[in-house]
Amino acid sequence: MKHIVFSIIILINLNIFGQKPCEINTDVTDSIGKYKSTKEHLVYEKIFNEKSRFIFASFVLTDGVPILNLQFIEKSKEFIKAKCFDSNSKLYLQLMNGKIITLFHTSQESCGTLLRDTKELDNRILTGYFLIKKENFEDLKNSPVSFIRIKYSTENEEYIFKKELKSELNGIVSEPESFFINYLHCIE
Repeated sequence: MKHIVFSIIILINLNIFGQKPCEINTDVTDSIGKYKSTKEHLVYEKIFNEKSRFIFASFVLTDGVPILNLQFIEKSKEFIKAKCFDSNSKLYLQLMNGKIITLFHTSQESCGTLLRDTKELDNRILTGYFLIKKENFEDLKNSPVSFIRIKYSTENEEYIFKKELKSELNGIVSEPESFFINYLHCIE
């Protein structure tokens, strides 16, 4: 009996202390409504042969509606093909426990922006906002994400999430698999 009680106490403490502290970027309340957003975290990085891809994620709470904000940044000396989000775009999250969670893109269409920097690199920046259903919160807070599949307006792409990612760009270490576990509580 002592072992069972001790095990329960350990599990509760791991669950409470497993969450990271919230870093809020924006917290605004005005006559239009309430808006709160968390700090962006690197969840995907691939650098190979003068091409690089990054995905940053954050959470947004707009008038009580939880949203996952993903920002895609691609850099290359070659032309970067546009990818677009539309009302049919979706984000599929494959959890380690075998469940698949589907997040729907807001109806706002976006194909991003192409910028050229001083090093003669093309930079394409695309931002997507995906609605999180409150009934998915428990699964997302309790199981790591192994990969995501994104349905753009014309194609699908998959990104594998690592347990730990040390950025080649800035050396910062992040935990993409545990992003939801660590930060979803910030917008509850």
